[in-house]
Amino acid sequence: MTYGFLDIASTPGVRAAQAEMGADQFWEDFGGHREMDRFTESEAAFIAERDSFYMATVSETGWPYMQHRGGPVGFLKMVDDRTLAFADYRGNRQYISTGNLAANDRACLFLMDYARRARLKIYAHVEKVALDEDPSLTALVSDPDYRGRAERIFRLKLEAFDWNCPQHITPRFTEKEVAAAVRPMQERLAELERENAELKARLEPAATDAE
Repeated sequence: MTYGFLDIASTPGVRAAQAEMGADQFWEDFGGHREMDRFTESEAAFIAERDSFYMATVSETGWPYMQHRGGPVGFLKMVDDRTLAFADYRGNRQYISTGNLAANDRACLFLMDYARRARLKIYAHVEKVALDEDPSLTALVSDPDYRGRAERIFRLKLEAFDWNCPQHITPRFTEKEVAAAVRPMQERLAELERENAELKARLEPAATDAE
């Protein structure tokens, strides 16, 4: 049986660390079949809700580089159950990830849902695609309402994915999520203020008559 993501991640150094901590037997005896080499509806829904992710690449000198990628909700598109794609918008023009991927097409993505304390990690091979190379793909990843300027497309071929446990993930909420959470309270407050104003208007004539 295979474990998919961990099979890739388990280098000799990793296995030595597991043995040192007494965890090697746990993974050797793992009985489940978790290749996880195709996205399901659960991953599709999770990916569609994300407005950012983290992507790690490695340079020719062996140094890792972690980059935050952001855009409108759902900017990371699922092309099929083994392929993702996103428009690469102009940033600080250092092109570190782009250069790293030209030399080594392997990348690791972390997709975070801080509010629900969930994270999806993905191993993939990444291909750079020119905007005019694949019109259908360009149409899929393009968002005419987004102010960013796309310079290229990155197409990702899934190798393996896995879900992490929620341990140590501090819940955080976006402005939109906070607004949605407090909206019922705001609506109730507005209702109470209207009721208070109506009662005050009714009582004021009675107070005047009493004088």
